[in-house]
Amino acid sequence: MAKPRIAHLAGPNATIQNTPPLVTSNKARRRHGLPLLTDDDGAPARFDALRTQRLAAPATVYVEQFSAHPLERDAAELYAPPDGYIDADGEFHEKRRHPDDKPVYRIELSPEDGLYPLPYMARQADGSAWEDDTTHPGAPAERSRQAYFPDGSRLFEEVDRLGVSMSGHASMISSLADVDFHRIVPSGGYTKGLPAAERADIGEGDIPPEALGRDFFPYRPTHLASAPPRPALAEIANRVQRILATGNYIGAIWSQGSPRIEETIYWLQLLLDTTLPVCGNAAQRTMGEISNDGPKNLHDSVQYLTSRVWADAEGRNRAGMVLIQEQQIFSARDVQKGDARPGGYVTTGGHGGILGGIPHDAPPVLTYLPGVRHSYDSTVNLSRLPDEVEGSIMRNGCRETVVVGVKDESGALRGDAIPLVSIVKDGNYHADSAELDPGREADLNAAIADRLANAPLAGFVVEGQSPYGSMTAPDRHRLMQRAAFSGLPVARVGRGNNDGFTAGTDIFIGGGNLTATKARLLLMACMLKFGAMPAAADPDAPTSAERDALAAKVAAYQEVFGTH
Repeated sequence: MAKPRIAHLAGPNATIQNTPPLVTSNKARRRHGLPLLTDDDGAPARFDALRTQRLAAPATVYVEQFSAHPLERDAAELYAPPDGYIDADGEFHEKRRHPDDKPVYRIELSPEDGLYPLPYMARQADGSAWEDDTTHPGAPAERSRQAYFPDGSRLFEEVDRLGVSMSGHASMISSLADVDFHRIVPSGGYTKGLPAAERADIGEGDIPPEALGRDFFPYRPTHLASAPPRPALAEIANRVQRILATGNYIGAIWSQGSPRIEETIYWLQLLLDTTLPVCGNAAQRTMGEISNDGPKNLHDSVQYLTSRVWADAEGRNRAGMVLIQEQQIFSARDVQKGDARPGGYVTTGGHGGILGGIPHDAPPVLTYLPGVRHSYDSTVNLSRLPDEVEGSIMRNGCRETVVVGVKDESGALRGDAIPLVSIVKDGNYHADSAELDPGREADLNAAIADRLANAPLAGFVVEGQSPYGSMTAPDRHRLMQRAAFSGLPVARVGRGNNDGFTAGTDIFIGGGNLTATKARLLLMACMLKFGAMPAAADPDAPTSAERDALAAKVAAYQEVFGTH
């Protein structure tokens, strides 16, 4: 039978697809007379770091018998004889000639075997050693190497080649499923382009030269870090939707940076119209680093997808999109990174969030299911979004209604339609005195004025008191009221990891127990469905009819916030 097929989707800033710097080994440094890598006491480093590389030609190596484990020799009587012996001159003989000859296994290594961990021998063009990603500290992009894989193919190959199961086997992923690799908004890029003929494992055409910060998005070297702009949310939703709609896959794995993936996986839960699951995977440690956590997370996602524990009686995804980290299955809505360590993800909202787990040497288990709408049942998924909505813009001092195209002629979400939503954080003891002066709130006044002038779809999320979402400074509260009556929807949530449920009012949308970052994404999705709020002629003095119009629109938003 054909194996199930999974799509891997390479996202930005992904530590899971990142590697430590390729540092020139002492083996190479000695050969070329370069300064050696040393320990803290100044002595040459005990070992070279071994980096996975490919053999260019077959090679024969001799491995000392009983060197794979300190206690192999203790059970020597259980072993077959070695392949031969190495004498004091390094010559191989099938028969032992001297008591000091070493018993060995003879291994024929071939380029077709795949990657091998070997010392890194490369140097810089001027003959000096590589010490970091860049030729020198702070070097520009053209003098820097990339640390990130351009897609998931090398990542999965290394996991399959070097990862060992509890039963001592390799090929842990390929034994379960076949994987296709897609670059969505990847972490690494081909700055000189690449013809399709060199990419047989990737089902895409020629790649033209790619630019950092436009086509790919790393965070290392740190001085060259970049992140996708807001319109990338449309590209992510569109491309993942098309990939899953091909019928080729049982599900997908989305890889991204560990502090950012919690937002994207929730966006996919809201926007994708699919009955298939998407698993998010991240890592707190780079690929090849000591105790790197990415390979296990990936394998757990493959186990989850192939187990079909997520499927209901009709084969549809019943668990929504999930983030699988450290053998825990988190709901996309209720997960947040808490710390930069394996196990550093936490649940938010105080009412669940962990749907199940990946036990040791046992199938995945789901113990809870989310009660919110998601994917094919989401009221804001791509299929249920309109082709256009009404936005508004300030022109010559007057608020005008404008048509905002949500989808293009092909039905794809437009990048320029993605709403501009900002998070406003509130804290106590804000005012200088009891006297109110909204004019001094320069940040909010500027933000409101900018949104009114430049963004036909825009809004705010207020992270206020728990659980009410209210703001303690009356002048800032008044400005948020002005924003709402100016056509800018305002959602409110409690601060931090809020356990309570923020209720709505006739002016403000209640964000329930969502975090501010998740409420921001849901508000953006709602604006793509419902458009801007009705604006009052005088936002500081709305009429009863204008208040009623706003309340009616808030209710439509509130219905989605209460169910997603």
